[in-house]
Amino acid sequence: MRDAVPEGTSAAPERSLAALRGHSYDKGRGLAAQALWVAVSTLIFTQVWCPNRLRVAILRMFGAKIGTGVLIRHRVSVQWPWKLSVGDDSWVGVGAELYNIEPITLGSNVCVSQQAYLCTGSHDRRSPSFAYDNGPIVVEDGVWVCTRATILRGVTVGAHSVIGATALVSADVPPYSVVRPPPPVVTPR
Repeated sequence: MRDAVPEGTSAAPERSLAALRGHSYDKGRGLAAQALWVAVSTLIFTQVWCPNRLRVAILRMFGAKIGTGVLIRHRVSVQWPWKLSVGDDSWVGVGAELYNIEPITLGSNVCVSQQAYLCTGSHDRRSPSFAYDNGPIVVEDGVWVCTRATILRGVTVGAHSVIGATALVSADVPPYSVVRPPPPVVTPR
């Protein structure tokens, strides 16, 4: 959430999820391209037997801007490849999810580790129709997004930063920063 719930107000209005329609954000391509991507992604792109060079070629074929020396591992989920840009010599690890209903831009020499989650979509909690509240994600050059870290919509991660394992990022991160997850709290029995 972008801001806290003001004291004395309800956290959420009554919602009518029937009022939300999936066509209320720009998917960037027509239904045929969307269906073809889902089929190719499911049957080929995410499979362990699919070589990296084919994954990169498939992403480019569907409109992604992919630099040289990029490594995309198996089980990587990309919502819409035409909304993805990846700089040179970047890696996306096994099982990472790039939920890019808005653009995701990864700079050069970026490492997105295993099962990291980059999510450009959200909803407006104040909206009775649960309207979309989406925003792009930019991960600048030299960033390491560690395993199972989450980056939410509208965030820019500054160059050469480290997003620690399981950390949650909901605001911009300055360059050369380290974002750590909260420490665990151990309570006696």
